[in-house]
Formats: sequence, C-alpha cells, structure tokens
Amino acid sequence: MERRTIGASALGVGAVGLGCMPMNWAYSASQQRGEESLRTVHSALDRGMTLLDTADMYGPFTNELLLGRVLRERRAEAFVSTKCGLLVGDQHIVANGRPSYVKRACDASLRRLQTDVIDLYQLHRADPEVPVEETWGAMADLVTAGKVRALGVCAVGARAERRTGRGIHDGTIRQLERVQQVFPVSAVQAELSVWSREALTSLLPWCTARGIGFLAAMPLGNGYLTGALTTGGGFEPDDVRARHPRFTAEMMAANQPIVAGLRRVARRHGNATPAQVALAWLLGQDRHVIPVPGTKKAHWAAENAASSDLVLSTEDRAEIDALPAALGSWD
Repeated sequence: MERRTIGASALGVGAVGLGCMPMNWAYSASQQRGEESLRTVHSALDRGMTLLDTADMYGPFTNELLLGRVLRERRAEAFVSTKCGLLVGDQHIVANGRPSYVKRACDASLRRLQTDVIDLYQLHRADPEVPVEETWGAMADLVTAGKVRALGVCAVGARAERRTGRGIHDGTIRQLERVQQVFPVSAVQAELSVWSREALTSLLPWCTARGIGFLAAMPLGNGYLTGALTTGGGFEPDDVRARHPRFTAEMMAANQPIVAGLRRVARRHGNATPAQVALAWLLGQDRHVIPVPGTKKAHWAAENAASSDLVLSTEDRAEIDALPAALGSWD
C-alpha cells in the first residue's frame, strides 16, 4: 500500500487507515464480536493499513483494550492513534481538558494499549472551561516525556457552526492557530466524504499549506456510501444512525443518486465497489489526506485497503464531483 506522512513529524502510515470505533461503540452493539474485531485489525495490518484510530471514550476503554491484544504481538507494524479529552457519563459526554487529567488519561491509555508510546495523541474536544493552550501544553509535555510522538486535533463541533453565519470550520481553524503557537499540530481529524465536502473549502487547504496530515473521518458517510445499507431497514436503538436526520427512510431514499453515481464509476473499474470509489476519490484530493473508514468486519477492511490501488480517471473524478449535494440535516 502507498505510504503517506503525518505532518512535520514525517511519521509514515498506510494511505488508508482503520477506524476502530464501530468495534465497541456507537454502532449496533448486537453485531459487535470481539474475535471478529481482532481478525479485522490483523487483516488491516496484513494489508498495510497501519494507522489504527481509537479513543479512550470508545467503549469506554474497551476499544483500547481490544487493540492492546493485537499490539502486544504486532506493535512494530502499527501506527497507534488515540484520543483524550472526553468523559462518558451515565447520560452524557463531557469534556475534560485539565492538564492533570490529560496526563493521567495518557498513562491509562498506554496501559490499555500495552505499549510504551502513542504515535499520535489527539485532543478529542476542547474543554470550554480550560484554555485550550493549557490542555495542549500538557499534551506537549507528553511528547517531551517520550510517551507520545505527535499531536493532533479532532475537528469536532463543526456541525454546530452551520447554524451560525460563519464557515463551519472557522472555529476549528481558530483553535488550531492557537495551539500551533504552543506546539506543532501534526494531524487534524475531520469529516470528509463524497456526501460531506465542507472541509475541502477551508480546513483541508489550511492543513495542506502547513504540511499537516488530514485524517478523513467518516469517509464512507457512516456506511451509506457503501451502498450496502437497506433504505428504511432501520437501525438498532443504540446505533447513532437511529437518531440521525440523514438516515431516516425518506432521506436515505432521497440520497440514492449519490450511491448510484458511485456505482456507475465502479462499473468502469471491473470489480470495484462504491466504497472503493469513494475512498479513491478522497485519496486523490491531496497527498495529505488519509481516509480512516471504520469497520468491525475483516472483509470490509480488506475491501477498503484495496481502494488504494484504484486509480480514478479525470472523467471519473468529474462525474463524482458533479454528484448532487446530500439532502437532509447533518446536525
């Protein structure tokens, strides 16, 4: 698989990463199987998907524990990305950016992951009660201590900015510019896909101009762009899509032209799938982009890995660029 770099740190990773969240969090708990998830991680590493993306809140904690079982055997093959800054309560999720907490959280993640260093430590969300510079300074101390190799920011909260008159990533960019004064940002993780392209306008160009890696979150539109979801099929109550306006039966049907367009392009490439076309489109946006599709199934990981070999033509890309904008609220 092609290799790409994470920011100024020049840490190399496979061009397509593995999002591990669905294995333990947010998607259909009845379909989560520990042994299948372990096979998925091994399958990804076998195919060069070296970036394993997790967070302490996934589970909470169980996703890091699961990865630790793999890393115990294959640490040298993996690029480990985890996150801090969010706490899961009984009824809600809250941010905690206090420096003392950040350092404790890192030590706990290291134990669960069974490693002595985290390759990329990301701030999951800034704490509104703590100046972000203080949180980031504590994270920088972890680099100095040798517990972390590079730092990143998750561009969360962008959807809320749609309700203002500003660009949806304006707040994220302001935050990035503040922390950049304290310690270099190596990566930004934000949503980017065929049906959610806002990051192309300002956030990705901001990263590109500074040599910062861009981890494309939800690159397959929470599974919709695979074409494998049944319109109106419903979701389990614990699945985040069950409460998502874009995943109502009406909106899933209305957005079928997007999947149909991906299928048309896929047919021109033999056995390619809509998901592979969607990932190849992302890979062609910029050399700093690393899609991180989430999955808990080994065969989907293998399919996603193969997207790095798919080369889209100018005609293909023009057709995808011309697909209609997605319908339905994304808030």
